[in-house]
Amino acid sequence: MTPPVGFIGLGLMGSAIASRLLTEQPLMVWNRSPSAAAPFAEAGASVASSAAEVFATCRTVFVMVTDEHAIDDILRSVDVTDRTLVVMSTVSPSRSAAFGERLAHARGRYVEAPVSGSRQPALNGELIGMIAGDDRLLDEVEALLDPVCARVVRCGEPPQAMQMKLAVNTFLVTVVTGLAEAFHFAETHGLDATLLQGILDVGPMASFVSRAKSAALVSGDFTPQAAVPDVLRNARLVVDSAREHRGAAPLMNECARLYAETLELGHGVDDMAAVVTAYRARSAALRM
Repeated sequence: MTPPVGFIGLGLMGSAIASRLLTEQPLMVWNRSPSAAAPFAEAGASVASSAAEVFATCRTVFVMVTDEHAIDDILRSVDVTDRTLVVMSTVSPSRSAAFGERLAHARGRYVEAPVSGSRQPALNGELIGMIAGDDRLLDEVEALLDPVCARVVRCGEPPQAMQMKLAVNTFLVTVVTGLAEAFHFAETHGLDATLLQGILDVGPMASFVSRAKSAALVSGDFTPQAAVPDVLRNARLVVDSAREHRGAAPLMNECARLYAETLELGHGVDDMAAVVTAYRARSAALRM
């Protein structure tokens, strides 16, 4: 029988990606909160009792957890000898490079595989994958990502895939934040938000993301596709990496402040479109 592929981390994005992987190959999953694994057991996946069991059983293990600290916790408890760790989480490039060195010293293998896209594209198998590592490993990982990604781009050696993901996030975050500012501008000027939505949705800058976020801004439905805490974390990663390389990132600096304010306003489980509430709070303060 074909040995299962391992998948650790069944959060908002991880569960969507794992569900796509399960359509093409046997899967063994583990999540720190066991309840998240229940739907996968019903769908035919094996559920491990620990991360160590996943690594003991699976030759290739995908990880989509919160941050580098969660990856550290996993690596402290597993044997990576002759195993390939595929990190899909977005982490700092310097920490990613350190993970690669750590795996090499432990006779394991390391691949970066962050993705561009939110939950719905993940469920549809329409993510864009960015991978880095040894070419022979990338052949294997790229094939496994086929049900998940519309396209997979090889970026070189770690941490170049992580650096590329941060470049992509710089565009994504500033675009969505600018869109929220446009709707807030319309709001403060008494304009019809649905008219603005209609104009933007057929204009030259329209995209899947802009249409989805415009709809959320008009309806006020902030069901998470890309949650505020994740966006804030990614914005800070961009700012920190830019600073490390002595590069200017003024827009992302301000975005990080806005998403921090959005989180403080109580939108920890909401989509990034909820950043409009930070604009409203700032405007309210100006009127006091």
